Amino acid sequence: MANDREVLREIWDGKLPICFQLAQEEIMEIQQPDPFYVMVPRLSYFPLVTDKMKRHFLRYISQENADNEMWLDYNGQPLKWHYPIGFLYDLYCGHDPQLPWNLTVHFMKFPEEILLRCPNKDVVEAHFMSTIKEADVLKHRGQVMSTMQKKDHNQLWLGLQNDKFDQFWAINRRLMESHGDSEGFKHIPIKIYSDDGVCNQRLVSPKNTDGSRKTLQQMITELYPDKSNVKLRTHGVVIPHDTPLQWLSEHLSYPDNFLHLCVF
Repeated sequence: MANDREVLREIWDGKLPICFQLAQEEIMEIQQPDPFYVMVPRLSYFPLVTDKMKRHFLRYISQENADNEMWLDYNGQPLKWHYPIGFLYDLYCGHDPQLPWNLTVHFMKFPEEILLRCPNKDVVEAHFMSTIKEADVLKHRGQVMSTMQKKDHNQLWLGLQNDKFDQFWAINRRLMESHGDSEGFKHIPIKIYSDDGVCNQRLVSPKNTDGSRKTLQQMITELYPDKSNVKLRTHGVVIPHDTPLQWLSEHLSYPDNFLHLCVF
């Protein structure tokens, strides 16, 4: 079970300063809008933290576009709202960190072939809960989420949405416990992304065949047998190769219960 509470708290409290600027071609007023600066939780999702920013820019765009779905890009790369914010920053800026993170706001030309639609926060909740259930299937064959009540599911979601550490972890700790005779999870919920954002998802056991705890280096050797000097980053940190996968999963997973790792 996750017991290094200071680590959990440090991860939860991670924030990113972001500078939002309205796309130049969408500005309809003579006066240029000021950029919108905000500190956002690394663990959150853009649709949960952009309401005030959206209202700030609406007065500067054509009113016929005001009801369009807003979307964001970084250096021309549309940002997928269903990925955690901190992961997106690590993916696109991890090799060259620049703060604040400068993002462009759009209300026109929604890139349908790249981004999923997100008309409201209910869509974010549905995606989040679906991902947690997928992680629980990998870890506990789905036995934890299926025995929770609806109010427990709601508490997980509201804890994330409202940035309430204690509220979230009062429920999430159940998902981080080992069940049955085994010490550790059945599989580690893990997604590894290359620079181009392509996701590699494999079944990864937290143990070696001899029953010993598998380390990050041992997993890297399994997944990338032909590559040397592979490194993985999450939460802005390059992970030491001798870190046990079970500990990583318990302490450095995002709230969706997956490890989101960037390979470089």
